Amino acid sequence: MEQKRQPKHIGIVACSAEGASLCYRTICVEGAELLGAHAHPEVSMHTPSLAAYMERIDRSDWLGVAELMLASANKLTQVGADFLICPDNTIHRALPMVQSRSSLPWLHIADVVADEAVRRGFRCLGLLGTRWLVESEIYPERLAARGVDYRRPNDAESHEIHRIIMDELVCGMFTPEAVTSHQRIIARMKQQGCDAVILGCTEIPLIMNDANSPLPTLDSTRLLARAALHRAVHGPNPFT
Repeated sequence: MEQKRQPKHIGIVACSAEGASLCYRTICVEGAELLGAHAHPEVSMHTPSLAAYMERIDRSDWLGVAELMLASANKLTQVGADFLICPDNTIHRALPMVQSRSSLPWLHIADVVADEAVRRGFRCLGLLGTRWLVESEIYPERLAARGVDYRRPNDAESHEIHRIIMDELVCGMFTPEAVTSHQRIIARMKQQGCDAVILGCTEIPLIMNDANSPLPTLDSTRLLARAALHRAVHGPNPFT
């Protein structure tokens, strides 16, 4: 009798608690759709103090961020993870400095989101996230490689989204005012020609979704979790 293939062990390099928790829960809950009732791949997660990350991010020390990510990656390697994901868009700015020093492969959150945009036929995406994410080339590079256009929020909008993320969402505070702010910004992006919006902070999906957004949403947190599930169960090419 052919032996059933054992799913791969997913390692989560976590940063902020709310986004990492959503990613973890998605893997565990949706694993049952692929593997049967109550089943999911083995999952391990390591999280240093968010304050340690913020000290480095605030002074633009991306090499220091990379060192924290690598330390988590090494610990997850030691406990048997087969590949790694990071449910935090912002610290992907440091990922290129990590991958070459990591013994395990990584799924890149922006690749996962960009592939989903192509699959769904979107042509121009609004980009929401922290100011560190929005000002970076994390998403623009990957969207451009796939022929997908994008729009960033203006300065005032970027400041407001950043404040909501860092002062509220990462602290587990979810308010109607935060939803209204995001709706207003997404509506303006729709007027600019966007046909979907990237929820490019892993906490934004906790308040925004297709039901309350003026545009279809690309939920970076759940998309990464689902890509990790597919890789764990089916192998390293979930989009082919």
